[in-house]
Amino acid sequence: MPSYRALFAHAEFAALFATVGAQIAAMTVQGLALATLVHDATGSPLLAAVSMFGASFAHVVGAFTLLSAADRLRPRTAMWVTGALFAAGALVLALPWLPVGGALTVVLALGLVNSVQSGVRWGLLLRILPDDAHVLGRSLLTMASGLTQIGGFALGGALVVLVSARGALLIAAGLFAVAAVTARLRLADRPPAAAGRPSARETWRVNRRLWASPSRRWIYAGLWVPNGLIVGCEALFVPYAGDAAGVLLMAAALGMLAGDMAMGRLATPRLRQRLLIPAQVLLAAPFLLFAPGEGPPLPVAAAVAALACCGYSASLVLTELLVAHTPPDIRGQAFGLHTSGMMATQAVGATLAGAVAGLLTPARAMGVMAAASLVVVAVITPGLRGARCTPPTPDPRRTAADPRPAS
Repeated sequence: MPSYRALFAHAEFAALFATVGAQIAAMTVQGLALATLVHDATGSPLLAAVSMFGASFAHVVGAFTLLSAADRLRPRTAMWVTGALFAAGALVLALPWLPVGGALTVVLALGLVNSVQSGVRWGLLLRILPDDAHVLGRSLLTMASGLTQIGGFALGGALVVLVSARGALLIAAGLFAVAAVTARLRLADRPPAAAGRPSARETWRVNRRLWASPSRRWIYAGLWVPNGLIVGCEALFVPYAGDAAGVLLMAAALGMLAGDMAMGRLATPRLRQRLLIPAQVLLAAPFLLFAPGEGPPLPVAAAVAALACCGYSASLVLTELLVAHTPPDIRGQAFGLHTSGMMATQAVGATLAGAVAGLLTPARAMGVMAAASLVVVAVITPGLRGARCTPPTPDPRRTAADPRPAS
């Protein structure tokens, strides 16, 4: 089994890792800085939240209109051009005369761009690494993304205090520019994974093709619904713990990192398949401890959150299955659809959890969301077992036009 160190022996993976890290840091700083500006200008918590997370809604729109571009653009070109667009967008957001409506329009436009880039990014990862390193590479990028987000929020908060929110946006633009230059200079110039022009019609055609497979439908259900319901539990950390919510959020992040490391680095492919359903059960079951009364005390709640969030590692197994059941020429769009669906179900889960908490208490609402996740896992388990038994889609022969290291 390859190691994390071995992944960086592939110079192109190191370049992709650096590009993604710089972009996530920039997006985190930008989101916090813009939310600060919007809240100061309007006093509206809703508009501040939309400015920070509104790009998720545009991500979903992109899933139905633009995702075909993920497999029909040259990956290096797509990565550096979208990075340059992000940098330009951050510069526009820093303009002192930009109205709030204009800022929200820019945020939504950048969300559309990101919907394409996410598909390009994961499709490129599959072409860079050998077959036995895909899961490890994805787990490393996922862990690095989580740590970068944590560091990005800390950096963003410090920058807002030290150089103002607009100054933080200028720094975010610089980070985006670094990502764009890194992609342009260090990624290989590969051809598109599929022929043809990107269009909304082509996006719909490939989406229908992806959804036509029963195995892929079960895999997407496993990727989206249980996770989205548990994100609803995390969305209630603030009303549950108040000022101590950061402790729960940090515990959840550490649990997710530990689970991804164990699943990606320590588990063999056969063991990963066996751990899929147990990991999905683990994601929800500990949160049932919140259901009775007012929930456990903070130290116990933090331990529960850390243990439960180890179960997010099930997504690594499910994405491995998605690769096996998807032809190479549409894998970029397949992963773009996964990302957009994941963001949509997380938003729905958070909204649903908030509504339930309004009727009950935050602790009991977390128990309800966890129980609902377990019910969903029970329903989809037969389909996921069938997907594991279905023969995977064979890879085409490698060509000189698309060099990949041998396994």
